[in-house]
Amino acid sequence: MAPQLGWIGLGNMGRGMCKNLVEKGKLSEPLIIFNRTQSKAEDLSKKLGHSTVAGSISDLVKKCDIVFYCLGDDASVLENVEKMLQTDVKNKIVVDCSTIHPDTTKKENDMITKAGGQFVAMPVFGAPAMADAGNLVCVLAGPKECVEKVKPYTKGVMGRADIDYSGQEPSQATLLKVIGNTFILSMVTTLAEGHTVAEKSGLGSDELHKFIEVMFPGPYTTYSNRMVSGDYFEREEPLFAVDLAKKDARHAQKVAKDSGARFRTAELGDEYLSTVKEEKGAKGDIAGIYGAVRKQAGLPYDNK
Repeated sequence: MAPQLGWIGLGNMGRGMCKNLVEKGKLSEPLIIFNRTQSKAEDLSKKLGHSTVAGSISDLVKKCDIVFYCLGDDASVLENVEKMLQTDVKNKIVVDCSTIHPDTTKKENDMITKAGGQFVAMPVFGAPAMADAGNLVCVLAGPKECVEKVKPYTKGVMGRADIDYSGQEPSQATLLKVIGNTFILSMVTTLAEGHTVAEKSGLGSDELHKFIEVMFPGPYTTYSNRMVSGDYFEREEPLFAVDLAKKDARHAQKVAKDSGARFRTAELGDEYLSTVKEEKGAKGDIAGIYGAVRKQAGLPYDNK
């Protein structure tokens, strides 16, 4: 019989991951979900089917063999782990899909294992649309036997591929995630600067986009289109919220500093993100770096 699964946290990523667990996870029992705003959990459960809503984190943990969670920041992760540990977690597998600093991963690993539980770090690469489509890249680290029990729900269910760090410290997975996210930040910054220079120099942003479509299909084209179309400032709910992007940039800079190195791309991206935050507040999106670069060049933040 398949283990009972539970899920905590229904943000942009969590909703899509839950969807794929229900649709493709071959669950023998309904997925148990919990969200701080219970109405969101109830609405999602009605939409998904084959799922139920827990009234509390303790209630969810009591009933589950494997507990997944995807939360916004380090403080939320540690707060929710403390709530989980109010219930007996012995022999349960706890899986964190959040993007957090490796030091936070070490803390939660210590907390969970000291309580008799088993811990796997599983941050993911991919945007919300990829989470919804089951096209994430899952990075798994922790005890090999635990990782093997989680894998039936990664490649082919929530993701298109695994990066397997079985047998390594869980913090190795979040270390990769923090470093990997600087590639996204650098890509968005490069596109934003390129489009701004294209407009200012007379080439034109649309003409640059044609080049990007041909040369760099995939994420580059996706983000370029978000800039050209105005999606970076028009949407009500950000795809990659500015506060989360700034958190990731801070983590990258700290990892580099602690290692005796420097992440200048993260420093630059963080600087632009501060302008995004000033301009759009919590609704700001990482793609809004385009607006920040435009302002620096004497253009309006909005391109429409």
